[in-house]
Amino acid sequence: MSAARGPSLRLRLLAGTLAWMLLSIALAGWALRALFQEHITQQLQAQLVAQLDQLSAAVDWSPQAGVSVAPMATDPRLAQPLSGLYWQIDRLGEQPQAALARSRSLWDQALALPPAPATYPARGHRVLALHDTQGHELLTVARTLQLPDDAAPPLRLAVAGDKALLAEPLQRFTRLLLAALGMLALAMAVAVAVQLQLALHPFKLLRRRLAAVREGRAARLEGRFPQELQPLVNEFNHVLAENADMVQRARTEAGNLAHAVHTPLSVLANAADQDGGPLAQLVGEQVASARRQVDYHLARARAAAAVRATGLRTPVLAPLQALLRTMQRLHAGRGLAFELAPQAQDGAFRGEEQDLYELLGNLIDNAGKWARTRVLVDVRREGGQLCFTVDDDGPGIPEALRARMFERGVQLDERRPGAGLGLNIVRALAQTYGGSVQAQASPLGGARLRLCLPSA
Repeated sequence: MSAARGPSLRLRLLAGTLAWMLLSIALAGWALRALFQEHITQQLQAQLVAQLDQLSAAVDWSPQAGVSVAPMATDPRLAQPLSGLYWQIDRLGEQPQAALARSRSLWDQALALPPAPATYPARGHRVLALHDTQGHELLTVARTLQLPDDAAPPLRLAVAGDKALLAEPLQRFTRLLLAALGMLALAMAVAVAVQLQLALHPFKLLRRRLAAVREGRAARLEGRFPQELQPLVNEFNHVLAENADMVQRARTEAGNLAHAVHTPLSVLANAADQDGGPLAQLVGEQVASARRQVDYHLARARAAAAVRATGLRTPVLAPLQALLRTMQRLHAGRGLAFELAPQAQDGAFRGEEQDLYELLGNLIDNAGKWARTRVLVDVRREGGQLCFTVDDDGPGIPEALRARMFERGVQLDERRPGAGLGLNIVRALAQTYGGSVQAQASPLGGARLRLCLPSA
């Protein structure tokens, strides 16, 4: 059962970076649009002031004609009705103000100018906010004008522009800005994705190196890694070296123990063989039982150490063929045929070669004891495991007894040689490695023993 995956580091970094990037671009776009809006507003105001200056230069007054405006080179929109650009002249101080003159663009309406303040700038203008009769907001600049004639009344001149004139350039700029910022955001997103891919590539390399160690293709992590990862790699290699040293010491101690125990057992066995009495027979039986116990527990300890070790990789076809040749000679007196299936697949066992010999040797030897003429061995890769099948054409095993045959000391037929430990050792070793063994019916008519072990 695989462990649940946590959140992806790549996705978290990408999401966080893109979120901040989009927020920054949005704020930059808002600021640029506001700056452009302010710019075109100032530009419109400058145009209105220029029109106001021209209007001030064209105004004249006479007692007979009153206020008159000389022809001037102005914006054509001032002659177009309701074009959004207007000018108006009224008498300062009259309440309500009456328009003495106005542009043709005002048609039949007048600008509703607010009451004039007590003082106006001696030079320059004031900026006013007005609305026309249709509710449109107007940007207005106004100034007072006193003509040189002593009889001329004080005048107020006003030039106004509809703020709707700003909408079209602002919309056009907004569309261009959105397109440009969109392209920038896309380019930055691609750049961020590429940068993350390059930045996280060492982790991908580290994962491949770890897989190589786990599968037995390498004994340590090799390769050059960034400065941030190199201490981790060094520490991991140190742990691997200590683990390998610990396993080697365990194997050495196991061998020393086996030698230390087998020596006195051999002395006792030799002494018992020289004395044919009942005591000697009892001693011989107990010595044989002790040897089997030592072999069994040493095999368990060796397998447990091998499971904790890394880098173990044992090819299976060569040991399997060697075992079949050995069994052929061992059972030569019965004329049995030990065969390897033609479709057998090559693979590697993630464990000790000696344990593989122990496992397969017990299964094949057990099949040879029951077979009549033939034993067939096959191996297949199934997912992350190697599955061995050992078939014989013997009498088979009743289904009710298939589970009991792997129990310690159980012999289904007391007439056949053995102590009932071989298959129990197979099951214990297989479980230690995380594998399994079971008995089934064979297509050859006898029994099939199926052993599954982790693949390297």
